[in-house]
Amino acid sequence: MKVLLVGVGTVGEAIARLSAGRPWLELMVLAGDSLERLREVADAVGDAQSHPVALLDASDAGAVEALARAHDVDLVMNAVDPRFVMPVFRGALAAGVDYMDMALSLSTPHPTDPYAKPGVKLGDEQFAMDAAWRDRGRLALVGQGVSPGLAQVFAAHAAKHLFDEVHDINIRAGGDLRIEGYPFATVFSIWTTIEECLNPPLVWEKERGFFTLPPFAEPERFIFPEGIGPVACVQVEHEDVAMIPRVLDARRVTFKFALGEEFIGALKVLHAISLDRTDPITVDGQQVRPRNVVAALLPDPATLGDHMTGRAIVGTHVTGLKDGKPREVFSYQMCDAQDTMREFGLQPVGYQAGFNPVVAMELIADGAWQGVGVLSAESFDPDPYLAILDRDGIHHATIDIEPGHAFAPMAGPNGSE
Repeated sequence: MKVLLVGVGTVGEAIARLSAGRPWLELMVLAGDSLERLREVADAVGDAQSHPVALLDASDAGAVEALARAHDVDLVMNAVDPRFVMPVFRGALAAGVDYMDMALSLSTPHPTDPYAKPGVKLGDEQFAMDAAWRDRGRLALVGQGVSPGLAQVFAAHAAKHLFDEVHDINIRAGGDLRIEGYPFATVFSIWTTIEECLNPPLVWEKERGFFTLPPFAEPERFIFPEGIGPVACVQVEHEDVAMIPRVLDARRVTFKFALGEEFIGALKVLHAISLDRTDPITVDGQQVRPRNVVAALLPDPATLGDHMTGRAIVGTHVTGLKDGKPREVFSYQMCDAQDTMREFGLQPVGYQAGFNPVVAMELIADGAWQGVGVLSAESFDPDPYLAILDRDGIHHATIDIEPGHAFAPMAGPNGSE
């Protein structure tokens, strides 16, 4: 397989490094807007012939098409932030090659009732182009990171093997990660974090369809396994909720993230003083975008691996019936920060998001996952995916939970302990 990798930030670097030397990979062109960063990642991979570099403006669909054609690639792997999803998506379609990303096209809140009704949902622009991809006979595998991505593989596995009737599918992301030495820092792109956390969260219920809530709604204390214990989680806008109901039958689908009160407070301040805005403003005669300024001021998450301790965990909590009896399970993947730095030289969140597209690329290259149109992970057989995780020693597990015991009592009005 020949791949054009667009973006070599935290996750793009992980994809490049984790795919290097795989027997199914012939070529991976590293493309981005910083030659210095491209060379840094290429040096880390250590094979200039299989991983050449190329400057690319990810906002230019024509440039994406031209670069894909120039290297005769089979697949465009989009690892830039969601602002650039659509031009990279369109560029791959124009080039007539397969496509993969880890984040869907951006949402737009409802113009008059944003905290009750969805406007343009995450991924709507991409799924609207399904017919065009089918006409070209190509696959666009969207949302193929850890969440979205692996979380849906877990959901599909539960629906296939563990339940006769699925009721709730709840994606939960958390852990006990700490970043030492910085008064404020994020483990993932602050631009994307603001987008996810301050937009109205999306919920699916079979009787209501899609609806939205205010940011940070419905706090709970989910009990994470392997000694992490109860962690306060809140509703956050996320792609999983937009995709799972398209394929799997469930009564309710949600996503909640363990943000912590301090982080939620910081996001609220950014919003209150308009530093989350993405439209340009004029400062001293210069056009700047406030959210881009915030991102430029904070440390790059790709450089923070040595400062991280603790674990990152993402999983899928499923409830329903098996053999007529209530059942609950939690399927999850967990990474230890020091382990991923020692073994791979990658911070844990980058590693978690990065290994999943590599697994999916192998399944496509080998023909185990085949399809045309705009699809996501729950459309495919989960078994070969999980088999690769087992083969490669990637820690994941499924545990049974006593029905009704996935959550701990709330200790305060906002989930504080």
